[in-house]
This record gives sequence, C-alpha cells and structure tokens, in this order.
Amino acid sequence: MRTIPIVAAAPPRFARTGIARFGDALRRHRGAIVALQWGVVLCYAVLVVVPAFMPLPEAGASIVSNLRLAAQFAFWGVWWPFVIVSIMALGRVWCGLLCPEGMLTELASRHGLGRSIPRWMRWPGWPLAAFALTTVYGQLVSVYEYPDATLLILGGSTVAAVAVGAIYGRGGRRVWCRYLCPVSGVFALLAKVAPLHYRADARQWQQYQGPRERVDCAPLLDLRHLASASDCHACGRCSDHRGAIALALRSPNREILAGGGASTAPAANNPWPARLLVFGLLGLAPGAFQWSASPWFVALKQGAAQWLIERGYDSLMFRDDLPWWLLTHQPDAGDVFSLLDGLAILAFLAAATLVLGGTTWLALRAAARLAGGLRWHELALALVPLAGAGLFLGLSMMTLSQLRAEGIVPGWVAPARIALLAAGAAWSAWLGARLVAQHAPALPRRVAAWTCFMLPVALSVWVWARFFFPSR
Repeated sequence: MRTIPIVAAAPPRFARTGIARFGDALRRHRGAIVALQWGVVLCYAVLVVVPAFMPLPEAGASIVSNLRLAAQFAFWGVWWPFVIVSIMALGRVWCGLLCPEGMLTELASRHGLGRSIPRWMRWPGWPLAAFALTTVYGQLVSVYEYPDATLLILGGSTVAAVAVGAIYGRGGRRVWCRYLCPVSGVFALLAKVAPLHYRADARQWQQYQGPRERVDCAPLLDLRHLASASDCHACGRCSDHRGAIALALRSPNREILAGGGASTAPAANNPWPARLLVFGLLGLAPGAFQWSASPWFVALKQGAAQWLIERGYDSLMFRDDLPWWLLTHQPDAGDVFSLLDGLAILAFLAAATLVLGGTTWLALRAAARLAGGLRWHELALALVPLAGAGLFLGLSMMTLSQLRAEGIVPGWVAPARIALLAAGAAWSAWLGARLVAQHAPALPRRVAAWTCFMLPVALSVWVWARFFFPSR
C-alpha cells in the first residue's frame, strides 16, 4: 500500500488588507521617502534659518510680500498645528516619514561611533523635562514671534539630534528621537488615539519559517511585541516582516481602554507619560499659550512691581538690557523684556503647572482609589483627547492672529473652538467612564470615581473657555 506523505499546512498569512498593502508600499519605496525627507529638510532650513537673517518687516508688509512673515505663518501657523492633527489621525507618520530632525539624526547614526547608550539618557522622565525646558525657554525669548529665537531653539535641537546620532547611533537608529526629543513624549501620547497603527501577530511570528531577515527599527522597538502606536514611527520598514506585521485600522479608543495600551509590562507600569500629560499638556501648556493675555499675569506683575518699588529694588528688577537669547530683547520691534517680566513669566508658568496639573493629579488619584484596581496613570490617559484639543487650540491662536493681521477674520472661529473643545471633553469623559466602569462594578463607587475624574475635564474646559470668551 502506497504511503502518502502528510505535508504540514503553512501557517495562515497575516491578512493583507488594502491598508496593509499601503504599509508594504512604504517599505518597498524607501528611495522616494528619502527624497521626500530631503525636501522637508530643505523646506525646514528655509523656514528656520533664512528669516533669522532678514530685517524686520516694513509697515504694510504681508505674508504674501514678505518672506519673514510668510515663514512665520507657514511654520507656526500651518506646520505645527497640523502636525498635531496628523499624529492623532494617522499615528507618528510625521516622525517616520517627514521629520527633518529624525532624518538627520538617522543619517548621522549610520556613520556614527555607535557607543553604548548611557543610563542617564534612558531616564524615563526626559520627555517631561525636555518639553518643560523647551516650552519655558521659548516663552522667555518669544519663540513664536521672532525668527532668531526660533533658530536658536529649533536649530539647537537639530544640532543636538545630529550630535547624539553621531555619538550613540548605529545602523540608522534614532537614539535622539527615542529618549531626548522635546516633543517625542507628546507625540507618543497623542498617537494613542490614532486609528492607524502597525501591529504584530505573535502566532504568525512564531510559526514563520522563511529567511531570517533583520529590520533596523529606527526608534529601537521590540517588533515581535509591537502593539502600541505610541513609540512606533510608522515608517513602514517592518511592514510584512516575517509575514507578521501589518498596518491596520483599530478603534481609536482601544489603546487607552486596554489599560494604557503598552506593548510590554514595564511600559504599562511607567507613570512618566501620564505625568507629562497632566503637568505638561494640561498644566504648563495652557499657561504658556495664555500668559501674555491673562489678567492674572498682569495683576501678578503689577503687584510685584509695586512691592519692589516700595523696597527700593526697582533698579535691578527693571533692567532691560539682557541679551536676546536670555530674555526677549527686540528694541527695533519695541519689544523688550525686563528682568521682572522674565521672573513674572516663570512664576505664572510655575503656578499654572502646579495649580492645573496638581489639581488634575489629585483628582485622578482620588478617582482611581474610588474605582479600585485602577492606577491613576492608566486613568489619566483618558484625558489625551482633551489635551490634544487644547494643543491644537493653542497653536491655532498663532494662525488666527496672523490671519487677522492680514485682514482675514473668519466668522466660524468661535463656533469651531466651542465644537472642538466640547468634542475633546466629551471623548475624554466617555473614556473615563469606560475605564471606571471596568474596575468599579458598584454603581455608587462608579459615580463617585467618575465625578472625581470629571473635575480635571471641567477645569480644562473652564480655563480655555474663560480665555476665549472672557465676557461670557
């Protein structure tokens, strides 16, 4: 009797949907992506470097007739607000496909020294520290208004990124982006609600029997356990790797409702992203966007000035001859900060961080304790949609102020602001309710926990509403 050999069936291939095939196309067309990245680098250089060496715009100049104004509008009025939108909608495609700093640090790392990444660089608090230092320093030198300040901060960041890549990078890995980039932590938070992400199928990975090809993941991720969109740069290089990784759609709530959406247990136990969210995006950032028009800031500075004059300290505090790279000093534009101005800005930003961030932190801890079994930093991630809405509102203020200077006053701005703020608050409120319900089956505790969670939601809405509609 003839024996028929039994051939084991090949493991099922990861479903290649149209979206997955688009990810595969990104992997295949790396040359086109590199060309696009060089184009962005050139555009970035023009917007950041050239305006710093141009004179102040003449009276009557506009964004159409003056390159300095055009660059300011393009960079702060269009570029950055819609980077925020792209991260929340598509994941970190900005980082993987467009970011000039990422591209340059990766290039440097291909020819770098390849030294071991030091322990101090791996400290998980760097995203919060870098964001806070950059934000505060940017306000002191008026980074949104003057191109020399923009060049100092963003150009300095780019030089640092290249240096880190040249010293610690190897094989195109983005050490700077993973550990030290001032906005990487912010992007990691916003990407949690992106409906697109690359994910790995663990079963398919284990059953793969093809050639053992290697992927040099630029942000140094463990591709086998890829599940979160937070740290993935969405560059497409790993798409279809071992037949187990694919670009896919998901619910924008999935990562947050999964208890932080971390791909590994150590990441799930890391409270630093939540600290950045609470004290950075919901505390410091609103203060940075609002201090210049805040009546509280004016009252603070006037009170301090009166106290100093009465005690004879005015000669020191009112000096306004500090260099522009320490405090704003643009006499040709009639914009000069005194030492008192700088100290008042620091005090206001510190107060905003402590009051708004501290209140949010205490409310989240109380809500988590009432829910039982829920950690505060997991519950905090439900506030990501509200924080993203606040960031876009703050950055779009630059857009609208420049449009008003051109005589363009859109009538739909106020309703759009209300709608965006309401949508962010409602989304966060729903996420908070879902997380609380997962851990607090008893209705009274569920209601009490959700009420505590809603305190920071209401506080953030009130802060923005009072700023945009002070007479209401």
